[in-house]
Amino acid sequence: MRHAARMLLEGRRLDTSTLAAELGIARATLFRRAGNRDAILGEALAHLGSRTLAAIEAEHDARPEGADPAGRLRSLAVSESFRWALSTAVPIRRLLDEEPTTGIRVLTDPRGRVQPRVVEAYTALFQHDVDRHGFVPQVPVPLLALAVVRLGESFLYSDVLASRAPDLKAATTVIDALVLSVLGGEGG
Repeated sequence: MRHAARMLLEGRRLDTSTLAAELGIARATLFRRAGNRDAILGEALAHLGSRTLAAIEAEHDARPEGADPAGRLRSLAVSESFRWALSTAVPIRRLLDEEPTTGIRVLTDPRGRVQPRVVEAYTALFQHDVDRHGFVPQVPVPLLALAVVRLGESFLYSDVLASRAPDLKAATTVIDALVLSVLGGEGG
C-alpha cells in the first residue's frame, strides 16, 4: 500500500504488474494479499487522505486554543481545508482526468476503501465539536458525517459527475449551513 501510494505521489499510473515487479513478487501474490487494482488504489488513496487530514487537524490544533481565525467550528474549518487539499491533490486529479469511471468508483463507493474511512474521520470531527460545545444533534453524528461527505463529493467531483466546474466555496456555504442546523450551532 505504501509503495502504491508512492507511485501515485510520483504521478505514475497504478499498474498492478509494475507494482508487483517493483515489490519483487508475482502479480498473483499481490492479488491474493492486497486484492484487485481498485482495492489497492483505494487503500493507497485512503492512506494519503488520512495523512492529509491528520496534517490539517494538527495544523488547526496548533493554533492558540485551536482557534479558527473566522471563529468557525473546528469540524467545519478542518473539513473545508480537507476539501481544498483534495481538489488539488495530484493523485486524485490525475486519476479523475485519466480514468474518471474508476476514480469515481474508488473514491465514492460506500463499500470501498476510501469513502467509509472519510465518513469515519468526519464522524470523529463532528463528535469532537458535539462534545466540546454540548450540542444535541438532530440526527446521529455518523449520519451527519455521511451526508457531509456525500455532499462534499458532489461538489468536489462535479466536473466528472455533472460536467460542472467544482465550486468549493458553494460547498462550504451549503455544508456549513447543514452542519450548523443539525448541530444547533450559531456561528459559521
